[in-house]
Amino acid sequence: MPAGLHHVPGGFTPVVLVPGADLVFLSGQVAWDEQGNLCGTDHVSQMRQIARNLDTALAAVGCGREHIIKETVYVVDYHPRLLSGLFAVLRQGVSRAPASTLVGVAALFEPGVLVEVDVVAKVAAR
Repeated sequence: MPAGLHHVPGGFTPVVLVPGADLVFLSGQVAWDEQGNLCGTDHVSQMRQIARNLDTALAAVGCGREHIIKETVYVVDYHPRLLSGLFAVLRQGVSRAPASTLVGVAALFEPGVLVEVDVVAKVAAR
């Protein structure tokens, strides 16, 4: 369990490294801080916390967002006007965008959670 991420005992494994395949799978990240508090009441502010969580989880296996090869972004109450703000945060500091799927959803697992992002990353060369 990477320090800095909220832990849900028995709920899921936040980071899975596939030995030999050089792949990392991250469980869906939401805008929880380390204590499990939801950060932000709008899509973009929640994406800021999600980006921090992605950075923390990926750093635990020696990667960063630049190593993401596939992402799926789930957005409650999606509207096209949200796209540029969400991806501006997610792409900050990244020179190449990964393969990406955005899915508009009616709801996520908990009220108030507006965005969830899961990713697959290629382990950094060692």
